[in-house]
Amino acid sequence: MKAIFKGIGRIFRAIWKLISFTRQLILNLFFLIIIGAIFVAFNYGEDTPEQPDKAALILDLSGPIVEQRRYINPIDSIASNALGQPPAQENILFDITETIRKASTDNKIEGLVLNLKGMSETSLTKLRYIAKAIAEFKAAGKPVYAYGDNFGQSQYYLASYADKVFMSPDGGVMLTGYGSYSLYYKSLLEKLNVNTHVFRVGTYKSFVEPYTRDDMSAPAREANTVWLNQLWGAFTTDVANNRHIDAATLTPNIDDFVQELKAVDGDFAKLSLKMGLVDELISRPQLRNKMIEEFGSDGEHSFNQISYYEYQPTIINTDLPSDNQIAVVVASGAIIDGTQRQGTVGGDSTAALLRDARLDDDIKAVILRVDSPGGSAFASEIIRNEVDALKQAGKPVVVSMSSVAASGGYWISASADRIIAQPTTITGSIGIFAILTTFEKGLEKMGVYSDGVGTTPFSGVGVTRELPEGVGQVFQLGVEHGYKRFIGLVSQYRNMSLEQADKIAQGRVWTGQDAMELGLVDQLGDFDDAVAAAVELAKLETYELNWMEEPLSTAEKFLQQFSSEVSTKVATMVLGQLPSALQPVTQQVVTDYTTLSNFNDPKGQYAFCLNCSNIEK
Repeated sequence: MKAIFKGIGRIFRAIWKLISFTRQLILNLFFLIIIGAIFVAFNYGEDTPEQPDKAALILDLSGPIVEQRRYINPIDSIASNALGQPPAQENILFDITETIRKASTDNKIEGLVLNLKGMSETSLTKLRYIAKAIAEFKAAGKPVYAYGDNFGQSQYYLASYADKVFMSPDGGVMLTGYGSYSLYYKSLLEKLNVNTHVFRVGTYKSFVEPYTRDDMSAPAREANTVWLNQLWGAFTTDVANNRHIDAATLTPNIDDFVQELKAVDGDFAKLSLKMGLVDELISRPQLRNKMIEEFGSDGEHSFNQISYYEYQPTIINTDLPSDNQIAVVVASGAIIDGTQRQGTVGGDSTAALLRDARLDDDIKAVILRVDSPGGSAFASEIIRNEVDALKQAGKPVVVSMSSVAASGGYWISASADRIIAQPTTITGSIGIFAILTTFEKGLEKMGVYSDGVGTTPFSGVGVTRELPEGVGQVFQLGVEHGYKRFIGLVSQYRNMSLEQADKIAQGRVWTGQDAMELGLVDQLGDFDDAVAAAVELAKLETYELNWMEEPLSTAEKFLQQFSSEVSTKVATMVLGQLPSALQPVTQQVVTDYTTLSNFNDPKGQYAFCLNCSNIEK
């Protein structure tokens, strides 16, 4: 009888747990619905700001500049931000340039004011494309001014294109140059009794070095120095030309810099003025008075102005759909097998967009916009196969390389009809690697052993057992085959011998300028040049760009907005518990681990350029 009552008790407890779970689920759903209603009310209840009859456009960019806005999973957002990666508003590169170009022909816009204090550090390649639009705005006869409390490197690059650069008397210009630095874990992994098995082809394939060394190898140091110096040379040349100063003044040795700073009593603002980097040191009230004189008063103690974020949504394409379309497929981020969201390049999902373009009769040509350090070799080939299918269907494919199109990013580009890169694009890194980590030593130290039997030498191969030597040889042979496949594609589509392809491959990174000389790209130019090339190859007189992408649903957009608020609070709370000196290290370790853990090539073979994604501005 006692056992019966116990059984009945368990049943009732189970029922009560089910009721409690259901109650909590309903309350949580109801809470989300309320939050959603508040979100809609705040975002759609307000009237759209009215554009003044005459005003200056304020380019007040905040956050990173991207090729394509990425989808942020709410749970991932909260987790990543808790580890030191707070969310930021993303600005699409092409929206920025289109907005500036539209403003240059808009009679209501009388000038452009660059207020870039919220803009994140950005690759020089993207900055140059924005700068091109600013130069076109100036060429339309409209003034451009820049103001900053302090200027970071990317912020100052764009500011240098202004007619006048104003800065706070307590500010300064910080030009730190370019660098490529990584954390190295060899000794740490040894202390943790972790075995890292590396299989690679390519003298310069340095992705695996953080796991096998405690410092950068001599070949990697040599190659990185070359392309970093080229990027910095391009930056300083552009700025020097804009400011009419000697480029050498932007790269002083430390002793000269200290002496110059001593001469102005450590005043960075005065030093910036003395070096010719800025035109005038003025306070914010003084700036407002100058802008009122230029653009008129708004009646509220400031000048007539409209924010980029208010003006950009007013730009509406009124053209009718065209029968002659040029599809633009953006491949931005690491290349991962399968279907992926925006922000990474899914082998299946990106291939599907290319296939949709091939099957659409209105699309006459395709621009593949590549901004990727690579990733899965298998996924890269899946995408490249669709490029070949487009060409066989009579639709020309033009690759437009952005900041980086290296390793797998070059793989998906190799067979295009025309490859166009900017001089500052990072490309090449033609090489393959595989990496497998095992923990048998650490487990044995804790008294845990792996043993058993299997029907083949591959049975039981995994992270808990020592990797058999023969299996390691199999991995290496597979990687060597993948490398031969890679350089075979380069040889076939770039009209060079295998020996020539191998010589310029080996995992070495090249700038677009060097890649042009080596035959890896056909033309130096930006996205506008890629459009012109597509028009030429497809023999079109009129055309319309069709940006191919999978749009976010309303629910996804809401969850993305909602999670950013929560994750900011979580990040602040968690990071507040960590010593500030450890936060950058924590972020780097998490980034490296996440990159490695996201790799999912079915054969474990990767064409990925670590240094290309570790550039420090």
